[in-house]
Amino acid sequence: MSKFVVAPHFRLQEWVAEEKGYFTAVGLDYEFRETMSSRTGSGHQLGNKVGAYQSIERGRSCDVSGACHWTVNVAASTGHGKLYADAYSVSPSSIFVPPDSPVKTPADLAGVPISVGYQSGSHYSTIQALEQFIKREEIKLSFADGLLFSRMEMLIDGKVPAAALFSGPYYFLEQLGFRKVLDSTFMMASMINGAPDPEDVRKYFAALRLAQRDIDLRPELYTHYYRKEFPERFHAAMDTRRWGPGERIVFEPYTKEVFEESFRWIAERGIFPEGGMGSGVYAESVLSLTAAE
Repeated sequence: MSKFVVAPHFRLQEWVAEEKGYFTAVGLDYEFRETMSSRTGSGHQLGNKVGAYQSIERGRSCDVSGACHWTVNVAASTGHGKLYADAYSVSPSSIFVPPDSPVKTPADLAGVPISVGYQSGSHYSTIQALEQFIKREEIKLSFADGLLFSRMEMLIDGKVPAAALFSGPYYFLEQLGFRKVLDSTFMMASMINGAPDPEDVRKYFAALRLAQRDIDLRPELYTHYYRKEFPERFHAAMDTRRWGPGERIVFEPYTKEVFEESFRWIAERGIFPEGGMGSGVYAESVLSLTAAE
């Protein structure tokens, strides 16, 4: 059998588990593959409505990947993999504006283009957060500015008026003095790609559980790993000692009720074309290893 492929994706857990030898300790025969390279810049600059869902459609290079739960929900429902239902994670995120922006409150964002990732966590969470303050038709999203690091660079370079960011870019913009207008924390889910051995999936998450404990206990020891995926142009300015731990894995079930409520929320807002969301059947879309025990 081929090795289980592990790839970090904008969070600390995989890096910590690799550093501590947890994947080996739980008996996982694996390959650690970096997909977001600081050295080459690969994966940083993608635009033209390339988002999390489109990336899943094209196929992932690892056995377990992560994205916002809305996108994984729909992708699993349309047969692109299985949503891992025995854990989910939560990421801090926010809509940022430059320090000198006239935007002071969420209501000031009415009609202002906000750079988000198409059908990605920033897309959904920006709508979810702003609906409390302005009418849905007043929310103006821009999908032309690429993925996470592309949006961050555009905001830093003064090319966009606002951007929704999470993970390392969230902390970097805070460090640089950019202003948070509205927090928009969101859930993420894991996508099981292909048909890996369920026992390997179990071992992978056992290693991440150990890593999460270490991050909870001493986050300052591990925030330096954000540099691994950041564009090199920003390394000299980054002070990751000031940054937080970011995405946190919660080892609780992603339930049928959560799945169905999220599915309804997406459908009501027309984020996917009619007929493009698949079956919406929880039992057909998820993998639960604990349910089989």
